[in-house]
Amino acid sequence: MTAVTTPRGRPRDERVHAAILRATAELVTEVGYAATSIGAVAARAGTGKDTIYRRWSGKAELVYEAAFTATEAAPLPDTGSLAGDLTALVEALLREFTAPAAAAALPGLLADFAATPGLRTRIRSHFLAPAKAGLAEVFERAAQRGETNRAVPVDLVLDTLAGAVFFHVGLVGAPADPRLATQLAALIGRGIEVR
Repeated sequence: MTAVTTPRGRPRDERVHAAILRATAELVTEVGYAATSIGAVAARAGTGKDTIYRRWSGKAELVYEAAFTATEAAPLPDTGSLAGDLTALVEALLREFTAPAAAAALPGLLADFAATPGLRTRIRSHFLAPAKAGLAEVFERAAQRGETNRAVPVDLVLDTLAGAVFFHVGLVGAPADPRLATQLAALIGRGIEVR
């Protein structure tokens, strides 16, 4: 007979989690990254600061999740073609990077990432790695259709897509032209297609 273990403490309430993320996005948009505090987020979300600190290591991680994880949480694109799937991915990234909370958070987050190597590691392991693992399915389907091969460096392709969007919209401040997603998807797709 095996022992059944029960998790300690109360189960996480997803409504509280969502309220905290929503409050964070609203505050960052309204007052900016620097003026956003855990205390203000807790007050707006109707929860305690301890609840926030049990879920996130601090403001930077909380703001990152609130502003930059919508793409990872969305269902994987499955348009039937690699070009269509890549276009859908870039469109989602463009929506994310041009959202008011992301635009307001980006400069402060970049400064915190540069100053805190441990934070970069935590973001990579808690948010980016699982997202990339999920997106690998898009490339597996493309390989099964014969559009690309299984040796494609999926991490590098995803970094290239996100990096292009980040640079174009986040750093340069160029508008998100409706053709940008299709153009980026075509460039990347040509680079990894089967020849």
